[in-house]
Amino acid sequence: MPETVLQLDPRDNVVVALSNLEAGVTVQFGPVSAKALCTAKEKIPAKHKMALTDLNPGDLIFMYGMVVGEVVYAIPRGGLLTTHNIRHRAGAYSATRQPAPIATPDASAWKGRTFMGYHRSDGQVGTRNYWIVLPLVFCENRNIEQMQEALEEELGYGRANSRYRLHVRQLIQQLKSGSGLPAESAAHAAAVEEQPRDGRIFPNLDGVRFITHQMGCGGTRQDAQALCGLLAGYIHNPNVAGATVLSLGCQNAQAGLLLDELRARNPKVTATKPVLIVDQQKSGRESTLMQEALDRTFAALAEANRAQRAPAPLAALSVGLQCGGSDGFSGISANPTVGYVSDLIAGVGGTTMLSEFPELHGVEQELVNRCVNDELAERFSNLMRTYAARAKASQSDFAFNPSPGNIRDGLITDAIKSAGAARKGGVGPVCGVIDYPEYVTARGLNLQCTPGNDVESVTAQVGAGCNLVLFTTGLGTPTGNPIAPVIKISTNTTLFERMGDIIDFNAGGIVTGEETVSDCAEKLLELSIAVASGERRTYSELRGQIDFIPWKRGVSL
Repeated sequence: MPETVLQLDPRDNVVVALSNLEAGVTVQFGPVSAKALCTAKEKIPAKHKMALTDLNPGDLIFMYGMVVGEVVYAIPRGGLLTTHNIRHRAGAYSATRQPAPIATPDASAWKGRTFMGYHRSDGQVGTRNYWIVLPLVFCENRNIEQMQEALEEELGYGRANSRYRLHVRQLIQQLKSGSGLPAESAAHAAAVEEQPRDGRIFPNLDGVRFITHQMGCGGTRQDAQALCGLLAGYIHNPNVAGATVLSLGCQNAQAGLLLDELRARNPKVTATKPVLIVDQQKSGRESTLMQEALDRTFAALAEANRAQRAPAPLAALSVGLQCGGSDGFSGISANPTVGYVSDLIAGVGGTTMLSEFPELHGVEQELVNRCVNDELAERFSNLMRTYAARAKASQSDFAFNPSPGNIRDGLITDAIKSAGAARKGGVGPVCGVIDYPEYVTARGLNLQCTPGNDVESVTAQVGAGCNLVLFTTGLGTPTGNPIAPVIKISTNTTLFERMGDIIDFNAGGIVTGEETVSDCAEKLLELSIAVASGERRTYSELRGQIDFIPWKRGVSL
């Protein structure tokens, strides 16, 4: 009998359906030595949960050995768990550590491995070499866009979207010729291919990234401080050679505030990395501003082009651990795979970062127990409680985090979602806890306070120093980042085959039993090294998918 359900922990009173179960089907679960049987009372869709015992109102639901829900209406043995018969419930936690022995994967085979990176004078190593152009305030967004229009195509960096420009040109020609408009053309349906890198004026520069946002003035002074901290993190990130910053002049997010935040991250950053600040109110005419910005930027690009890749230890990697469009298989396949990679990277002295605090609700005690000291445990607990209190003050709650897509695919409470999301952090010790928009300093696994919103969280991770992001998805998302490659990992093979033009790696073999987590993780780490070395570009890079949303410290789940 093929295994069609999975009990994640012997303490669990539910199982996950690995395939669709029809009513009346009997399945086996539990350890091989003592398999138990359960008959489905109704249809159980794949990724959803089936009760292993009769459950009554008030009973607790356990997955991964922890509380993930509470029964509202009676569920018979073999019954389906839904949003109608259970509700969110999470276990209590305290900042008191209860350390337990930790068995992390053996990373010795990876200690001699290297990647080809850009060595910065501050000791960091980049996986990419970008110049960034960004505004201190939304008033300068148009000038950023004008710089993009002036520079991108001329320097040879606009090719990622040239296929669609050609497609539109063909449509116009067809319209003019009277041949009609096709429903779909081969150019539109073809997968994105690696674009040629010749023809670039600056071949050692991966690109110029033009970043815009809707902040910088109005709001609170704390908003301006956080924005400047985030932008400083992007400038300080090892994937960045330097920056051009446009300022209006009168906004809350002053240039001096940005420089203060830069110096807080690296006292010598302005001496070791060029930061070109151009103020429109000082420049006078827009044409004067643009000419100065373009002249100074072009000269700096020539200098940034001098950088060359050189071998670097894997300890120089700083990896964001992220998920989005999660499903009921996320905590079974892709997330544990990323968690295993996290443990390997930490094991060779590298840095990883687990964020999305609303999606860690319910696993707080496990993470507290893994903190290496009481100070970190206390800080993590305080950040979680403050975030939860802020949500409640806004008439919201962590329980509202799961999206309609999450719920449809089996993540019907926030605690169920969190229990699987936390697997991205592996099993190793928590060596650091940082708030937004702080920059990471501790090697090993770090916890970072961010929203559960994918783009806000990835934006924050890269602003905290991540030079690579591992991003799991069960439903599919094109999310990318301006300066850090984002490797997309599917939880199931169906998604990988259906959306193969945005997914870089498939962990679906774990669900079908064709692969183990460890085998899958080693393949993912090999891919990560290739991407970090510039040998491979991710689909989000090929598509020019640049997503950047600063977190305005209100409630975002």
